[in-house]
Amino acid sequence: MDQLAGELPRHDAAVRDRPRRAEVSGAQRERPAGTTANLVVALVVVGVGVCGAVGSWSLGLGSAAEPAAGTWPFLVSLAIAVLGVALGLQARRSRDAERMSAASWPVLAAVASMVCFAALITTIGFEIPAALLAFAWLRFLGRESWRASVLGGLAIVVGFYAVFVGLLDVPIPHLF
Repeated sequence: MDQLAGELPRHDAAVRDRPRRAEVSGAQRERPAGTTANLVVALVVVGVGVCGAVGSWSLGLGSAAEPAAGTWPFLVSLAIAVLGVALGLQARRSRDAERMSAASWPVLAAVASMVCFAALITTIGFEIPAALLAFAWLRFLGRESWRASVLGGLAIVVGFYAVFVGLLDVPIPHLF
């Protein structure tokens, strides 16, 4: 009675303990990113946190009793900066960061598209940049069909517009 108390039969235990070829991907065989790459990433994270803190400071922080528009973004930006410093302190010991490879380009494209979105939203409003961003992410990063990308991009914008502009009355730049 090998199966009493939840034990696996001997044959199943041997199969379970045997390494599987499918579990070892090419990314796991590569050397991890070095200390310099880890420090660069940590500095970028600290920079994002500091920029966010400066931007939120300009919105006003208010007080603990009456927080202003910049309170929550400031706290989140401060946490990001502190986490960036922690990453920097771990840069020499960290062995789990991936090296840049061909798989990194979609991530860089996503970040670049977000920067474009942020630059355009104040100029032409929320709707067009959001639709283009959603479409690009669905079609090129998610590899969805053209039809699904167009319909999904439009549905996402309509949904966000309905929630944030219609229901919550959030003052975002918009055309309609």
